[in-house]
Amino acid sequence: MRFTVAILSLAILAACSEPDNTSDLGSASPDSSDAPPTAEGDKAWSLGYMAAVANPDATDAAVQMLARGGHAVDAAIAAHAVLGLVEPESSGLGGGGFMVVYEQATQNVRFLDGRETAPAGASPDMFMQDGEPGGFLDAWQSGNAVGAPGTIALYKMAHDNYGKLPWADLFAPAIRLASEGFEVTAKMAGYLPQMAQISMLDENPGAAEYFYPDGEPIQAGSILRNPDYANTLQRVADEGPEAFYHGEIAEAIAASAQAGDNGGSLTVADIAGYEAVEREAICGTWRSLNICSATPPSSGAMQIMVANLYDQLLPENPSREQQVKAFVDAQRLAYADRDYYFGDPDHVTVPVQQLLSTQYLQHRADNPAAPGATPQHGNPTAVLGEGNAAVWAADSTLEPAGTTHLSIIDSEGNAVSATMTVESAFGSGRWAAGFLLNNEMTDFAREFYADQPEAANMIRPGARPRSSMSPTVILDSDNELYMVTGSPGGNSIPAYTAKSILSIVDWGMTVEEAVAFPNIIARGDTVRVEINREPGQAQADYLREAGYDVRESDGENSGLHVILVTEDGLIGAADPRREGTVAAGFVGQ
Repeated sequence: MRFTVAILSLAILAACSEPDNTSDLGSASPDSSDAPPTAEGDKAWSLGYMAAVANPDATDAAVQMLARGGHAVDAAIAAHAVLGLVEPESSGLGGGGFMVVYEQATQNVRFLDGRETAPAGASPDMFMQDGEPGGFLDAWQSGNAVGAPGTIALYKMAHDNYGKLPWADLFAPAIRLASEGFEVTAKMAGYLPQMAQISMLDENPGAAEYFYPDGEPIQAGSILRNPDYANTLQRVADEGPEAFYHGEIAEAIAASAQAGDNGGSLTVADIAGYEAVEREAICGTWRSLNICSATPPSSGAMQIMVANLYDQLLPENPSREQQVKAFVDAQRLAYADRDYYFGDPDHVTVPVQQLLSTQYLQHRADNPAAPGATPQHGNPTAVLGEGNAAVWAADSTLEPAGTTHLSIIDSEGNAVSATMTVESAFGSGRWAAGFLLNNEMTDFAREFYADQPEAANMIRPGARPRSSMSPTVILDSDNELYMVTGSPGGNSIPAYTAKSILSIVDWGMTVEEAVAFPNIIARGDTVRVEINREPGQAQADYLREAGYDVRESDGENSGLHVILVTEDGLIGAADPRREGTVAAGFVGQ
């Protein structure tokens, strides 16, 4: 055993056919000259469909559904079912996620919350040892880290609301790949040697045999089959979510979570009681745009906060360096408020509207933390003279980089922005019925002292841990679709996503340039700058000279997938730091 180491609403899901136009460079746009004529009387949308997804096989699955006239949600479900197979280090059936959906006909935005929930037996101090927080790696690999999975319930809620294609059809691409085999990517294979050193992935029953046959990690380019995954999906396809949340599959999940000396409390009752939740999306104006994202327990509201703080911090006629400095200060303020106030809205009151008010954001921008100081959270109650912002303990949440994101627009102009996760790389490393279980309980604040105030993100039975996931759609002044964006990356997700927005809208970059631009993450005392991409080193030097505690990063774990709607068509890009692709086309081609 080795442990050292606005306000509108959402939906999502996906599915199947060959891509009509895929770029090996991770960007694409459909040729509008190929568009079939629009029938007289149809609602005007002539830009075709597009999918930007984290793996070529998953992109193909999405396009198969889109080419059949499926809804963006159909495509998202099909794509993610494949991602759970080919990218198990990032997300899967044993995890959960968030979906934001834009409906072109009604111009409504909706948010579906498929975040995992804490077992009934969870307690605020379950990761404490001898009065002090235990090591993260010990918590990560324990059964206490496993929450009730939300993915399948999220699929079902989204399909019930939006699906056009038959439920069972959405799983056909993933079932085929699991049965016939898929090619292991360099990304998955690259994790495995290190995982054998810092986790129990190579020892846990099921996972060890799958990822380390004959005791050796599988290699990139190998053909890997997963008949258990195919069987699980076939049952879900035939019987619906009931097959997953009750009976043999649920029993296997609970048994895996409870196994070993470091087992947890997750039970079949916890699994059977899981429900996805529809919440109001949060929308806020920025310039002539309307930024819409997911409400808590998501951190999507940070996109509105950062964009508006950024504008208030900008000097007149700013240079690029001054734009980056304003971006850094906006992040520092927004992260400080997010860290302090955000938690599960079903268990704590999160003052989102107060935090987004113009008066409060202006107050925050007028009082930024000095470059060398630690940013502190604000007090919207004191600024606005209304409401009652709670007093919480300082946040101690550690959220490692992981997760996946997909952005999809269908042939009718409906859009899905979905971020899905199992938390850390390969989740908890525990295996059941062909997939890995999450370690989402480590997304709660793991420190708990009975004689001190609670943290907003404290572990509570039945609660959903706070998440940095920020799936976002942006509308223009007419509430027409303008952009779909989002990223994986743990605590850095809000920074990655905000970068994609500011760099396209304000910095004059193309979609590809924006996605590839160096990531800058300003949370807490430090500013992390990605220096292996130009002009990262110059930005790091400038910020250091300005007094910030700069930490140079030789690569970031972003996975941005962005689609921009223009008069000339859809323009999409996949983050070059991962293995995503973009595909586009028109129904009937």
